[in-house]
Amino acid sequence: MTKKNPGGPQAQRRRWSLALAALAGLTLLGSSGGSWAQNGNAGSWPAHPIKWIVAYPAGGGSDFLARQLAPQLSKQLGQQIIIDNRPGAGGSIGTDAAAKSPADGYTWLSGDNGAMVFNSAMYKKLAYTPSDLQPVGLMARFPLLLVVNPQAGFSSVGQWLSDVKKNPGKFSYASPGVGSPHHLAMEMLKERSGSFIVHVPYRGTANAVQDLLAGVVPMAILDTAAGLPQIRSGKLRALAVLSGKRVAQLPDVPTFDELGLKGVDVSAWQGLFLPRGTPEPITARLSTELSRALQLPELKARLEEFGLEVTPSDAASLGRFVQQETQTWHRLIRERKLSAE
Repeated sequence: MTKKNPGGPQAQRRRWSLALAALAGLTLLGSSGGSWAQNGNAGSWPAHPIKWIVAYPAGGGSDFLARQLAPQLSKQLGQQIIIDNRPGAGGSIGTDAAAKSPADGYTWLSGDNGAMVFNSAMYKKLAYTPSDLQPVGLMARFPLLLVVNPQAGFSSVGQWLSDVKKNPGKFSYASPGVGSPHHLAMEMLKERSGSFIVHVPYRGTANAVQDLLAGVVPMAILDTAAGLPQIRSGKLRALAVLSGKRVAQLPDVPTFDELGLKGVDVSAWQGLFLPRGTPEPITARLSTELSRALQLPELKARLEEFGLEVTPSDAASLGRFVQQETQTWHRLIRERKLSAE
């Protein structure tokens, strides 16, 4: 004997309606939960490991900075941070990869003046634009130095300046590559001094330092991270600092401003960036955590010993700084007809 449906057709329709409503509610909850996560409630982020793209080779200054910061930020955020080195094309390869990543807070980029300022003027075609990335905060500056091989015969900046001006094209200088901060710094120095020195670009700092030590080239623009060990050992000589103030680790080395050559103030800097469109709560939290990490005495001391000038800032300050840098350097690049192609 077949049992009748309790309550009849009307009750059955009511049960179906309730079931459909419950299913719709679950779908809405899942949808709103995904949207909530996508819109970046900082309380739910991060929920899985983070990738930190460094657009330069392992072992360099950019890599050192990221690898020193990553363990502390991992501790503060409660998630693993994986360094992903993607060198090439003056930082363009890694920067483009970051720019095309999901804007969900799980891909970070160490951006510098090369990738975020110079490249858009040095390259006719660029796979990304700096506006594809949004600032989180400045991390550190690498002060730049005019460094010579002691056998080259330059004992002071005055003598160096006199010799290079009297002999245009006779001397050459090394840099880690076309479009690097080191290259552009010397171009500014040449503009301010009215001198002509031949540029010899290398594939990275290590190769440039090797030939400088061997006397293949007499001089180079080096950052403190690369130059300090060789200067301290006496294998290289620092003639002047290209930034506005002396370097703490080299207190006897003057600035160009002190020596009467005004307007030479440049360093290689590193900031943290995220893909454009990353939710503001995530950006704000990361900016706060980054600043907190950079101000820890032990971590700050390690970075300074390496030759860095720790310069934490918020996202807005970094954004304004990039704009100012862009105005300054794009003008110089245009006027000196510089190109990476």
